[in-house]
Amino acid sequence: MPYSFAIKALPTDLDMSIQQRLDNLTKPPGSLGQLETLAAQIARIQHTLHPRLSTLQHWVFAADHGVCAQGVSPYPRSVTRQMVQNFLAGGAAINQFCNQHQVPLKIVDAGLAGEPLADHPNLVQARVANGSADFTTQPAMTPTQFEQAITTGADCARQSLASGADVLSFGEMGIGNTTAAAALMAASLHRHPADCVGAGTGASTQMQHHKIQVITSALAKHPSQLTDGAAIMQHLGGLELAMMASAMAATAEAGHAFIVDGFLATASLATLWKDQPAILDYALFSHCSDESGHRALLDALNAKPLLQLDLRLGEGTGAVLAWPLIQSALAMLNNMASFDSAGVSRSDAQ
Repeated sequence: MPYSFAIKALPTDLDMSIQQRLDNLTKPPGSLGQLETLAAQIARIQHTLHPRLSTLQHWVFAADHGVCAQGVSPYPRSVTRQMVQNFLAGGAAINQFCNQHQVPLKIVDAGLAGEPLADHPNLVQARVANGSADFTTQPAMTPTQFEQAITTGADCARQSLASGADVLSFGEMGIGNTTAAAALMAASLHRHPADCVGAGTGASTQMQHHKIQVITSALAKHPSQLTDGAAIMQHLGGLELAMMASAMAATAEAGHAFIVDGFLATASLATLWKDQPAILDYALFSHCSDESGHRALLDALNAKPLLQLDLRLGEGTGAVLAWPLIQSALAMLNNMASFDSAGVSRSDAQ
């Protein structure tokens, strides 16, 4: 059954007024490039000529992956737990970027293997299972596990919005999850796995070829089940990816923008797009990663990201790095003088 969020397509009645406002600012029309496109998108989302985004909340969903049994990562599965502990200790890249930009950070145990983690103020204990199943032999999640993950991710987003956040961003941690994301991309876009697989956390060329074979085998295992985006996520995704997807969907359902990180986040979003294409109206694409399939995935979604920094870390690092640019786009739209108010002459071509 497809995702069941009630995401509304954005109205277009203000589009001309938004464009006129942008063109009346003291600059040549279009000279601020993607910042103008971004400001217009947020104005459409908020249905106002004076959009505001003041409070970003960042979430990192973490889970282990059964497909690691197939040898798809150079890192042991235990690194997932170790990195979550690093997040909670404040030592990871995402901690530094969130601290720099004063962005609250929450970590969600969506499905780590092993004993429960000790309680921590920034940790949400929401484990659905001790990792996903190996999707080369069975669905990554049972229907019950998938529904629980979807419900939990949506609840996280709704909790943030109810607490005063007006824009959300999402990241992930899970050894093996680039293999899951490549499988999501292949199934969602009907692409050959070779077009979707990259180095991930540093896979060798030989390991990348092996990942292609693993995904090809998984797609052949579930051909009749991959009928919609939700089914693709249940069979080929991961617990943290399902939670991230539903958090995006719940944010859009509530009429708010969300910032999309890299390959993992975009692949998860693609499963939503298959079922509910209006979700792209609310998606602010932060960057194109160094993961080889990401550019093709962005192109398929007609998405133009703000940054190209050759990132392939995950954690939502690119999303948080894009936050100051988003704020700058709105400062431009809201605070720049118009030609008339500044007494500046227009171009003869205008």
